[in-house]
Amino acid sequence: MLLLNQSLFRQLAAQAAAHPRLRQHLNLHRSYEDPCQRLLIAMQPDSYIRPHRHRTDPKPECFIALRGRFALLIFDNHGEIVDRFFLGSGEDAAGADLPVGIWHSVVCLEPDSVFFETKPGPFHPDQKKDPAPWAPEEGSPEAAAYLQTLLSQVLKQI
Repeated sequence: MLLLNQSLFRQLAAQAAAHPRLRQHLNLHRSYEDPCQRLLIAMQPDSYIRPHRHRTDPKPECFIALRGRFALLIFDNHGEIVDRFFLGSGEDAAGADLPVGIWHSVVCLEPDSVFFETKPGPFHPDQKKDPAPWAPEEGSPEAAAYLQTLLSQVLKQI
């Protein structure tokens, strides 16, 4: 048994802060073949998750903020933000259940934030998600500027 407590969240957040991607995953499932994929993801505010959807390997996803705050961004096919949801501490929503095929990204709004994600398995690493063609690749020189653009649009709503 693994207890999902503040000590574990602090440990994951510290690992995320030290990681170049500013994010750290902890798989709770034993194998990519498990029928239910469950993981914790710790994020820091400058972590960039390229907008994507899950159509090649069509699966819904469920996110629940456990610590800190996030913005879940929903995009149209041209890369425009069509909806944003604030999740976590002090927000009305704790999480979201996303249907298949929706362009989305998650932006971290507070240091040391952690969320729980679950989706059906098995997980096929070569088909994990479909990246948005209008968004820069993670780690590219353009990614940081694009993330700042997203954050400025999100922060207008706070």
